[in-house]
Amino acid sequence: MAQTSSELHPPTEQSLSGFAVGRDGSPIWWERAGGGRGTPMVFCDGIGCDGYVWKYLERELSQDRRIVHFHYRGHGRTPAPRDPRRVDIVDLADDLDKVMTAALGPHENAILVGHSMGVQVCLEAYRRHKKRVRGLILVCGSYGTPLRTFKGQRTLEQALPWVRFLVNRVPGFVTNLWKRIVPTELAYQIATRFELNGELIRREDFFPYLQHMATIDVRLFLEMLAAAGRHSAQEILAHIEVPTLIVSGERDGFTPARLSDEMHGLIAESELFVVEGGSHTAPIERPAEVTTRIADFLRKRF
Repeated sequence: MAQTSSELHPPTEQSLSGFAVGRDGSPIWWERAGGGRGTPMVFCDGIGCDGYVWKYLERELSQDRRIVHFHYRGHGRTPAPRDPRRVDIVDLADDLDKVMTAALGPHENAILVGHSMGVQVCLEAYRRHKKRVRGLILVCGSYGTPLRTFKGQRTLEQALPWVRFLVNRVPGFVTNLWKRIVPTELAYQIATRFELNGELIRREDFFPYLQHMATIDVRLFLEMLAAAGRHSAQEILAHIEVPTLIVSGERDGFTPARLSDEMHGLIAESELFVVEGGSHTAPIERPAEVTTRIADFLRKRF
């Protein structure tokens, strides 16, 4: 059974959780932890994630501020949306706004922290709900169209339509195969050999991701992946007016570090931190360095 973020981070006296209601009526699960007077932060996951990458950051940063984390549609404790097609980045950004109202109040703003696809969600939220965004921390992600830059090629973008066709033809077979293969030691070994930095990452930090991935409906996952592949917020980067920190992994093959360099060049007065030897999961590969750099950014800019 997959570990949820609440199991990774024991509840504190200030912990709250509940469901917000999306614009289409879909329930969106959220939790709020921590306290203090610092500017609140909202964590936005990558696709297929339910908070594993925030393990060390949440533990440290929640001492001084409220931390809000929510599960995307069809992820973790959030059920699938009423309309399975409503999983675009726009839908997730609007869900974020509703979560902030439920967890923080209707007028509170926050620092948005995104990992992987969560970077796109944060940028889209800035475009659609600018008044609610006090700052941005963009971790191992892209401003958009990530399928075109995966491993520096467009192979994934070209293959996705065929994969979706196959899944829709034999959904039961693929679902059973997915549930059997994803949460295995073999999948972990492949990930650490070909993408993650196996010398830095700990099994107990990454394996919850594989366990959670196995619980997601494959068709919903592919629909959301396709939506992320179509989305881009590149045009708003030059107009961002809030303090922004960009964190990239030196060895990230999912969203190559050059994309972070590009965002840094386009976002005025942004800061860039490159994690030495870090891959797409840099926050749990070098947790001390990433946490310290983010904490320094918060002290300096807020």
